This record gives sequence, structure tokens and C-alpha cells, in this order.
Amino acid sequence: MYLAQGHFLYSILFFPQHPAEQHAAIPIAGWLWAPLTCFHVSIQAIRTSCLDTPRNLFPSSLAARMTSTQAVRLQWSKSTRVLATMGGSQTDDTGMQAWVSPENSGDSAKIQTLPSIKRDAPYEPPVQAEPVSGVWNEVADQRLPYHEKLLACHSPVDVLDLSGQYTMTLKRSSNTLGRVWEAFKAMPENQRSYQLQLVYEHPAFRDLCLRIMSDAHKMKQSDAPYCLLALVRLGVPQRSRVVQTLLRVTQERLNEFNERSLSVLASCLENMQSCRNVDALKEALRLLISDRAPTIQSVMALQSLMRCVGRESPAGLKKSLEEKAISMADQFTLPNTQYMFVTLASINFFSKPLLDICRNKLIESVHCVPFGRLLQVLKACAALEYRDHRMLSAIAEYLESTFGVWTSKQLVLFLLAFEEMGFRPASLMDMVAEKFIRDPTPFTQKNLMAILKTYSSLSHLPQHHRREFLDSVTSLLESYLPRMTRVELLKAVFFLCILGHFPSTPLEKLLHEDALSELVSGDGDHLWANRQKLHYIDLCLRLDHPSSPIKVPSGSLAPHPTQPTPAASAVLIEVLQNILGEGAVQEAVLLENGYFLDCVITPPPRTPEPVGVSDESSAPEPCRSLAVLNVHASSFCLESRHPRGLLAVKLRHLKALGYPPVLVHRDEFETLSYEEKEQLLRSLICSVTEEGSSGQSVRASEGAGG
Repeated sequence: MYLAQGHFLYSILFFPQHPAEQHAAIPIAGWLWAPLTCFHVSIQAIRTSCLDTPRNLFPSSLAARMTSTQAVRLQWSKSTRVLATMGGSQTDDTGMQAWVSPENSGDSAKIQTLPSIKRDAPYEPPVQAEPVSGVWNEVADQRLPYHEKLLACHSPVDVLDLSGQYTMTLKRSSNTLGRVWEAFKAMPENQRSYQLQLVYEHPAFRDLCLRIMSDAHKMKQSDAPYCLLALVRLGVPQRSRVVQTLLRVTQERLNEFNERSLSVLASCLENMQSCRNVDALKEALRLLISDRAPTIQSVMALQSLMRCVGRESPAGLKKSLEEKAISMADQFTLPNTQYMFVTLASINFFSKPLLDICRNKLIESVHCVPFGRLLQVLKACAALEYRDHRMLSAIAEYLESTFGVWTSKQLVLFLLAFEEMGFRPASLMDMVAEKFIRDPTPFTQKNLMAILKTYSSLSHLPQHHRREFLDSVTSLLESYLPRMTRVELLKAVFFLCILGHFPSTPLEKLLHEDALSELVSGDGDHLWANRQKLHYIDLCLRLDHPSSPIKVPSGSLAPHPTQPTPAASAVLIEVLQNILGEGAVQEAVLLENGYFLDCVITPPPRTPEPVGVSDESSAPEPCRSLAVLNVHASSFCLESRHPRGLLAVKLRHLKALGYPPVLVHRDEFETLSYEEKEQLLRSLICSVTEEGSSGQSVRASEGAGG
């Protein structure tokens, strides 16, 4: 027994491992080494049997040292305890070693092909076999959670198909409905109507609504508002039973809602039509917001709740929300800043401190605001009548610096937003005009009408390309004449006349008998607006372009007002009478062409200084009547003295009629003291009379030179 153990250890430590070295070593002492050889063979068999053992049961170094491909099964005999070789190796046609299992030897033997292993070869990990197509993937797919499968669906129909394969719990129903809305929202605009029809026709959607309707009272407080929001956004009728059921459930559990749930509910109620459940829920939400306003922590939740309270909410509630928003101003991100403009416009609440805070943040990062949000900010400012020249100038400068990035349509939309607030970005408008002159083809008919409206309303023409711009506009307008309606043609000609341009082709088509009869027929506001536009076209033709043979028939013109609608300022009349005398001031004058004047003054004749010995040179100048206009600030462009469209036309026509205008800014005039008002009027009258005298002298010298 001890000898056998010694032979065993000796064979492990000193016998060579390679088969060729074994046969060379055994003949050294046959009778002495025979028992050792037997044990050496057994140990070698144990080593080679490791080839049939999974590699993860042995160290990698041991597996790399295996050199024999003979597979051996170890089996001890109960009587002799002798190791026997039960298997052998075969070689296939490819030169690969193959192991034949002894249990399957014979005709039905299964051969497992193994690569030949060289001595001292580095260990290479086994290559994992590809799973059977369709089987393993299906098994693995079944192990995925339902939520992960929902996220993998990219269309509403896929979500509903998946829901039909599972038993719907309340949580799954809520998640499924929310995922349907998210997938629908991500669809392109041109596919949404078709996808929505498929959703309505899908049987799983009906089952989903029935499940939500039947178990709505069991939902968690965080699931009910999300389900309601998804159904409303998917266009489910508000009068449907499932929507009304969710409305009742949210009413009952409103006090349990946290800040986020209230925000979701507010977003849902914002665009819902009025009905008993909606009105009751809005009123309850207003009461709850008034109590919880000081505890709101999220800016987004605050904005959602502000939108939900609506325009009809009490001023006290709006004020408390304003104070809360100002206290959270340090948390405003750039999207929060942009959205605050829209929120205040939606509830029709003008908060100067809050708007100024948002303005400063917007100016700092105006280059990071995308087109859509920047346009929304401008529209919200127009709705709130928040005309901040600093912010508008920063946006205009940003557009100028990145002019090449914007499309023609985007530039036109920006100009329309500026025009609505009375802001005149002269440099930007010149750049747009130059782009229009270079290539007017990208501008559609709608863009052309917007260009005409903007430039005529702000009374702006490019400084160096006036004629080229008007010619390009006229050429493009004539190309669109065949498809323009009569009303659109009237607007286009009206805008051009405001700019002092009178193209013959559009005018002739507009003043055709059939076109005029269509425009002045009927009744209502449209008829009055059409007649007013025709009246201004007629004035422009007669006063700005008297040599034109084209005239507007008198039957299509609006009748002149018999009495002036506005009343002249009593303080203004008093100051003028104090300066010029009562006989020199005529108040509330209506000219025959329909223009109303606050007053007409006749300043005393001005005697010039004698230049020569002739008595004619020292004769006093003839008296000229001046038209005094007390003008509101909205008639001028923002933060400027540049008159807007109709005021510019009126000033032009008054000069043509022989009434040089004296413009008095109403808002500034009312803030001055009496002495300051008198001084201001004296300076305005002197400047106008000096301008008229210089103009007359220039014209006289030109006539003498001719």
C-alpha cells in the first residue's frame, strides 16, 4: 500500500508527460518500473480524461497543458481496482479529432468533433454556439418585464397588440394608455389621423377603456390624472362615459393628489370644454391651489397650475401665484423663462416685475432659444402688450447676426410679430428687403402679403433700394394675380398705396366693375372695412398721384363722417390760445376728404431780416395754416418718432393739402407742467414754420434757376 502510494507520487513528479517520452523511459528497468508504469498510465489517463470535463471545473493553466486527445472513462473494478480504457479516438476526414462515447458506440455513435490540441498552445475560450433561431429569443422575450416591452413599442397599434397578450392589471392599464399617447405624440403630423383611427378601431383599446372605467375608483392617486390626460389628448369625446368617470374619481380624491398629480390634472383641464364635472373640478382646484400655493416646490408645476386657474380666476389668486413665482425666480431655467411668458398670456395677467425677470434671463441666452419658442415669446408679449424695446432689440440683433440660418418663412413670421408690437427693426428689414430683391421666388403668396403688411404698417422702405424693392414686390404680386381673391387683391393694393406705390395692373384689376361690385355688396364689418380701404386708395391716387388716369368710382367709397369722433384736448387748446390768441386757433376741424384735425392754427406772419435795399425782400411772409395733431404713442413705432402706416399717409396728405402738421405726443404732453407744455408747443410751431419757409425758398430758387 505504501509502495503504491510512493510509486504514485513518483510517477506524478518525475515521469514525462508526452507519450513519446513515456515509451522511451519505461525500458530502463523493466521489472522495477513495471508497477510504476501502470500507475503512470493511470495518471496519464486521468489527465487525458479532463478533455471530456467542462473547462470551468479546472484552472486554465491545467487545461492548457493537456496534450492528449484520448478520452478515457475511469471505472474501478470492485475486485481488481484496475483502470480500464473505455473509449478511443477517431480521426474524421477533416483531420479533426473526434470522441466516440462508449455508451453510443457502434452504428448509432454520435461524434463530437474537437480541434487538435498542440503542446504549449495558448488557451482559447470556447466559442458560444448561436441559439436556435426563434426559440431562444422567444424564451428570453417572455422573461422581459411588461414595462420594458411597452418602451420597445414605437406605434400605438404595437402597444395595443402587446396589451392583448397579457392580463391587464390597473397599473398595466395605466402604463399602456400612457404609452399609447406617447407613441402617438411621436408620430409625424401626416400620420396621426390614420393612426388615431387605427387606435379607435382596435379591440384592445375598447377593452382598455372598459377596464379603466370599471376599476377607476381603485386606481392610485398618481394613475387617475395620467389616464385622464392620455384619453383627452387622444381625442376621446369628453362626454364619453370613461372620461366622465375619471372626472368624478378625480373630484372625490382631489385632496389626496400630490404636487405632480395636480400639475398633470391642470394640464388636462386647461383645454377641456365647459361641463358640470369640468367646471366643478376647476373650481375645486382653484380652492386647493390657493391653499397650497406657498408650498409649491416645482416651477413646472407652478406654471401648470397658473394656466389652469384661467382668465376668470380672482385677482387675489393670481397675485399670490405671482408672488410665489417671483420668490422662485432663482430656480428658473431658460425653458421656464420662455414658458412663463406664455403662462402669463394664457391667464391674461400682466406682471411687470415677473416679466422683467424673464426678460433679463432671455436676453442673456437668446442665442440658445429655438425658433418656435422665440416666436411664442413674441406672441405672448404682444398679447400682454409688453413692449420692451431692450428685449426686442436683442432679438433683432440676434436675427441679424444669424441671418443666413433662417428661412424666408421664419423671417416673415418674426417681422409679423415685431409689427404687431409696433417695433421697427430697420436693419433687419433692410436685410430682408435685399434678400427679396435678390431672389423673390422662395416667398409664397402668403409671405408676400405679410411682407406688404409689415412694411406698410411700419412705414418702412429700404434706404438704398427703394425702387428695386417696390418693383420686385410688384412683379411677384402680378404673378399671383390669377389665384388671388378680390379681398386679397384689395389688401395688397391698399398696402402698396400706403407705401406710395401705384402699379397699374393690380389697380385696373381691382377697380374693374365686377370686382368692385363684389367688394361693396353685402353688409357687416367686412363691407365697412372694404369701403375704408377703397377710400384710402382713392385719397392716395388723388393726392399722391394726381396724374394717374385711374380713379375709384365714387359709388364704392365710404361716406364721410358728419361729426368728428374724438374730442380735442382742452388743455392743448388753452395753451395754444395763450400763445397765439383765441382768433388764431380753430379747434376740431374736419377736412372735406375725411381727415380730422384736433385744431388748425394760424401763426402770425414772420418778417424776415432785410437782405437788400428792395422793399419786396422785407415784405412779411403770407400766413400759413398749421394742422395740430394730438397723437397717441401707438401711432408711432416703439421708442421712436417714426410714424406708422396710416399716420404717415395722413401727414403726407396734409402736406399736399397745404397743412403742415405739428405733432404733439399725447402721453408726453400730459406729464408736463403748464410752463413746459407752453415751451414745447412754441418750439414745435417754430420748427414747422422754419421748415416750411426753407422748403418754399428752396422751391423758389429751383424755379428761378429753371
